[in-house]
Amino acid sequence: MRNIYIYILIMGGVSYLIRVLPVTIFRKPIKSPFVQSFLYYVPYVTLAVMTFPAIVHATQSPIAGAAALIAGLIASWLGAGLFPVSVICCAVVFITEHFIL
Repeated sequence: MRNIYIYILIMGGVSYLIRVLPVTIFRKPIKSPFVQSFLYYVPYVTLAVMTFPAIVHATQSPIAGAAALIAGLIASWLGAGLFPVSVICCAVVFITEHFIL
């Protein structure tokens, strides 16, 4: 039981350092276009890395997840918003799992 408190303290310290270090290290505005573009895309890449495995593994069949992913990519490429893309993906999973597979 004592180890749990140590683990919680370490996790809290690491979380605190992750948030405090950038503020203390980078006091001046970042002028490098490369670093600015890198920092601009970090949230999108992180979201994609967390979402992609869930898309494929959340369904009963990975084929249905892959089909929904492809349909969502096509719909978003054609300019559909977030809600229509999610509805299209859900419909593709429903149709694929209930009628095709």
